[in-house]
Amino acid sequence: MLRYTERTMQILLLNGPNLNMLGTREPAVYGYETLDDIVKRVERRAFELGAEITACQSNHEGVLVDFIQQNQAKAEGIIINPGAFGHYSYAIRDAISGSNLPTVEVHISNVHAREAFRETMVLSAVCKGVITGLGWRGYLSALEYLVATLENQGSEKDKK
Repeated sequence: MLRYTERTMQILLLNGPNLNMLGTREPAVYGYETLDDIVKRVERRAFELGAEITACQSNHEGVLVDFIQQNQAKAEGIIINPGAFGHYSYAIRDAISGSNLPTVEVHISNVHAREAFRETMVLSAVCKGVITGLGWRGYLSALEYLVATLENQGSEKDKK
């Protein structure tokens, strides 16, 4: 069922290093879905929910920072799978924090069940939530949470 909304909700979808290799990179850990497959699934679900996705993948930290800064004024939320940047990128953390956009961090694998260095998560403190270990479905969970949260905020504003 499609919903009509006066204005389409804009959600940024960011993916960090090596996620362009999904489908072929360690499929036992990350599965066989490609990043393109995942983005298409998220875009389809977003359309059903009355949202629109603007996606970016980069192996370069500054590109992701620039993307957030260049698109934050038109966006209502962020979904980010920072890949390895999630463990050490204070630059991306500051860009998320500075955007004032509700953000959900997604990791395909369960980072807490892997190497010890993956347990450090520097972005998590500036995110509304973290979804880890649900595979590509984690992206859809993040999207559904953001849309519901943003719709609820909108209806709360309408009551005032």
